[in-house]
Amino acid sequence: MAKVSMSPLAGNVSVAAEPALWRDYLELTKPKVVAMLLLTAMVGMCLAVPGLPPAKAVILGLLGIGMQSAAAAVFNHVIDQRIDQQMQRTIHRPVAKGRVSTRQALGFGCMLMGLGFGALWALNALVAWLTFASLIGYALVYTVWLKHATPQNIVIGGLAGAMPPLLGWVAVTGQLDPHALLLVMLIFTWTPPHFWALAIHRQKDYAKAGVPMLPVTHGVEFTKTMILLYTLLLVVVGLLPYLAGMNGVIYLVGSLALNLGFAWYAWRLKYADKKGLAWQTFKYSIWHIFGLFVALLADHAWYAVA
Repeated sequence: MAKVSMSPLAGNVSVAAEPALWRDYLELTKPKVVAMLLLTAMVGMCLAVPGLPPAKAVILGLLGIGMQSAAAAVFNHVIDQRIDQQMQRTIHRPVAKGRVSTRQALGFGCMLMGLGFGALWALNALVAWLTFASLIGYALVYTVWLKHATPQNIVIGGLAGAMPPLLGWVAVTGQLDPHALLLVMLIFTWTPPHFWALAIHRQKDYAKAGVPMLPVTHGVEFTKTMILLYTLLLVVVGLLPYLAGMNGVIYLVGSLALNLGFAWYAWRLKYADKKGLAWQTFKYSIWHIFGLFVALLADHAWYAVA
C-alpha cells in the first residue's frame, strides 16, 4: 500500500511507498544474520567428513537450521519490540512500527520453528534437539533474561549464536565431536568484541533503552580494554584448529592475518581512537568472521583434493 501526499505549494502529488508485506516478514528473520549462520553451519558439515557431505544432510540440515534461526530472530523482534521503539538502530523494525502485529509475528515464528524442527528430525534427533535448544537459548534465555540482567549478557548468550558449526557437524554425523567444539570456540570468542564495538557506537541508544551493555555499565574505556583482550584471545583460539590437526597451512595463514587484523583494530580503538572507529571495528568484525570460515572451507577443500 502507498501513502499519497499533496504538495501545498505546487499541487504535486508524491507517492511514498510503504515496504511490501513480504519484505517486513523477511526482515523479521534477520536474513543477513541467518545467512552468516548458515555459512558456519555449512563449514561444519564439510569439515565433518573427508569428502563432500551427503546431499540430504546438507539440504535438510541447512533448511532446518536456517528456519530455526529465522524463528529465533522473529521471536527476538517480538520480545524486544519495546526496546526497539527506543533505539535509533531498530526503531523501524516491522513489529516495533506496528506493520506486523505481535500475533502475526508469533504465528510466523512458530511456523518456522515447527518446519525447521521437522526438517532436522528427518536427519537425526540429536541435531533437532540441539538446534531447538539454541533457539531457546537465544530467544528466551538471552533476549528475555540475560540481555537485561548482566553486562556480560553477550558473553554468556553468545553461545547460542556460536552453535551452527556444531549443528552442521551433527546434521551430517549424528554425533558430537571435539573438533566441532573448536569451531564453536572461534565464534564464541569472536562474539563479545564484535558486539561491544557496536555497543560503543550505540552507547546512548542502549542507555536510553535501559539495556546494561558493557559501555553503559562500565564505561567506554573499560569496554575498549575488554575488546582488545578478547581479540588477543581470539588470536590464540584461532591457532587451535591447526594445532589439533584439523586444518592446514592455508587456514593457519588466513586465520592469523584476519585475527591479527581484528587485534589491530582493537589496539587502535584503545590507544588511538577517533570518530567512527568503533563502527569501523564492528564492520571489520563481520568480514573477519566471514573470512575466517571461508579460510576453514578453502583449507579443507584444498587438502581434500590434494
